[in-house]
Amino acid sequence: MILGALIDLGVDPGKIRKVLATLDLKGYKLQTRKVQRGRISGTKAQVNVEKSSHQKARKYSDIKKLLASSDLSSASKKNAQEIFKHIARVEAEIHKTTIEKIHFHEVGAVDSIVDIVGGVVAIESLKLDRIYASPLNVGEGFVECAHGYLPVPAPATLKLLKGVPIFSSGVKKELTTPTGAAMIGFYADHFGSLPTMKIIDDGYGAGDHIIPEMPNMLRVVLGEIHEETGEELVMIETNIDDMNPELYEGAMDSLFKAGALDVFLIPIIMKKSRPANKISVLSTESDKQALTEILLQETSSFGVRYYKVGRTVLEREMKTVNTSWGSIKIKIGKLNGKIIQASPEYEDCKKLSIKKKVSVKTIYDEAHSLAVELIK
Repeated sequence: MILGALIDLGVDPGKIRKVLATLDLKGYKLQTRKVQRGRISGTKAQVNVEKSSHQKARKYSDIKKLLASSDLSSASKKNAQEIFKHIARVEAEIHKTTIEKIHFHEVGAVDSIVDIVGGVVAIESLKLDRIYASPLNVGEGFVECAHGYLPVPAPATLKLLKGVPIFSSGVKKELTTPTGAAMIGFYADHFGSLPTMKIIDDGYGAGDHIIPEMPNMLRVVLGEIHEETGEELVMIETNIDDMNPELYEGAMDSLFKAGALDVFLIPIIMKKSRPANKISVLSTESDKQALTEILLQETSSFGVRYYKVGRTVLEREMKTVNTSWGSIKIKIGKLNGKIIQASPEYEDCKKLSIKKKVSVKTIYDEAHSLAVELIK
């Protein structure tokens, strides 16, 4: 469904097939066709495997070799490998063994490999800055697989969705599979409501089942996000004086992944002259509840307070400049259509500094001088 939706969005299936052809996989065809589900049309991506093809169970090491010997880009190889590795970790945990001993059955089959790798190639081709996802409808009931009948969501799916908001609308089908869970869990930067954005295009990927209660389509929306110059947000705060400082980093990571716009700590003195930290989380109204729950679950806080705040931000966009060391993204800030701020992306400078074996400052200073030229 992910692959079908991205092709429906406009990704060229021919280019995907060309890259997939470099994998050492035999006896399959990736076919796409337009389908109608109720009043919605979309694309059905189908991996048809020849009956004579041997569907062997592969190890994680087999899939790593498969990816390494292909013509996938380095980014696609890395991301596909990470997705399979995450699935392998989960399977190893369920079966009380190691990653090296796990044999993929459904996920190691030709059709699942094509689904995952094809989806990775399609996503990478779009060159997206961020990916947002809604809470996932997992379905309910039972599903038959290589391990017999399993409850929905399947144990692997459930573990792959750890930290991801899910629900069931009562449909007695498996609506989220391990491969889908692994991919969305890997790529999504945030789970929640559709962000404010200018829509460029959309696409629909059809599933196998015809479900009376719903179209059984996965929708993807491509858009540009422009920060509003004025908006009302929520500040969530709590004071903490009894927590291991090492735990702050994990809590902050969880808050950012769940949609926090900013998270910061301020040293304070509490009652009885106790040194403490005030943790502040900037949030939209729609994310307030989820972020509050993370604060209560991942810190030693017994309660939080919140209040509404206003925020004004510059209109933002990204541009790329070419330094003598390589390409660097520059964050542009505009006011009334005029560029008034330009700043190099630190992570780009850091990656180049490691690659070129020069200091971050050397690369940053050159990128910053080019950024200043953009303001002029």
